[in-house]
Amino acid sequence: MARAAPVTSATPRPAPDDRSEAVLSRLQLLVTRKLDGLLQGDYVGLLPGPGSEAGESREYRPGDDVRRMDWPVTARTTTAHVRRTVADRELETWLAVDLSASLDFGTGRWLKRDVVVATVAAMAHLTVRGGNRVGAVIGTGAGAAPAGRRRGGPPPAGPGVLTRMPARSGRREAQGLLRAVAGTELRPGRSDLGALIEMLNRPPRRRGLAVVVSDFLAPPAQWSRPLRKLRVRHDVLAVEVVDPRELELPDVGVLPVVDPESGELHEVQTADPRLRHRYAEAAAAQRAEISAALRGAGAAHLRLRTDRDWLLDMVRFVAAQRHTRTRGTTR
Repeated sequence: MARAAPVTSATPRPAPDDRSEAVLSRLQLLVTRKLDGLLQGDYVGLLPGPGSEAGESREYRPGDDVRRMDWPVTARTTTAHVRRTVADRELETWLAVDLSASLDFGTGRWLKRDVVVATVAAMAHLTVRGGNRVGAVIGTGAGAAPAGRRRGGPPPAGPGVLTRMPARSGRREAQGLLRAVAGTELRPGRSDLGALIEMLNRPPRRRGLAVVVSDFLAPPAQWSRPLRKLRVRHDVLAVEVVDPRELELPDVGVLPVVDPESGELHEVQTADPRLRHRYAEAAAAQRAEISAALRGAGAAHLRLRTDRDWLLDMVRFVAAQRHTRTRGTTR
């Protein structure tokens, strides 16, 4: 499906310097103050012994503890099953970070890229405590920047540049991961979101948390199947980053827009109410398709906007997730 939202051009970002380090430090302090303690006690199995973290089910054998009976599986198979427990000492979290050129756009309080970096900082803070490990795969565009603005021409071909950062424990390692994400150069073109997610499926890893951060503007057919496959083994959170101009156009007369993924330039007459209406309808249909694909994959869905307080939205989301878990639901 074609992208419904035009995007404006953005000046390439410089490499991280002292100023960017200061910004990251303030960001980490803000995240710490707002999110600290939200996930305390959310998982068990930190002490030696059989553990109490849920694992795989297997058929019941004489001598098994009947308190470990897995009644839902028993009812489905009509054969007694028990739930094995795992004494994992750490939770492993993997982040799939999409840094396509479309992320270097924003008409609200931040660029979409800024929200992506902030989301990585928040997720690392929420999951790094207690010896947990955090790793990431990062995807960018495929080719060199076009020489100035131009009309027409396909975006650079190929799956883009995919980078894997191994999962490591400790706050210092998490800060290094955040700096690597913040310092990644955005390349023209769109990364292959399906290939990026597939990097979390191979090689197979033990059960953990997988977080996919993207604007999900790539066709759902490209990434929905790898996401469903990822959900079979892991808890999956999809963080969708949206700008308000991707949902509706303002009435500002002739608006020149350029797509950074292809360099294609257009002039749009936003004074036409019919055009604005068709644009809003197409954008709503596109977002509905994205939401349906994420829901069909079984992923938890968090939408963050560049014109809203993303941290407050994240706090509310985490609090809602904790509330549903304490009521005994799975999501």
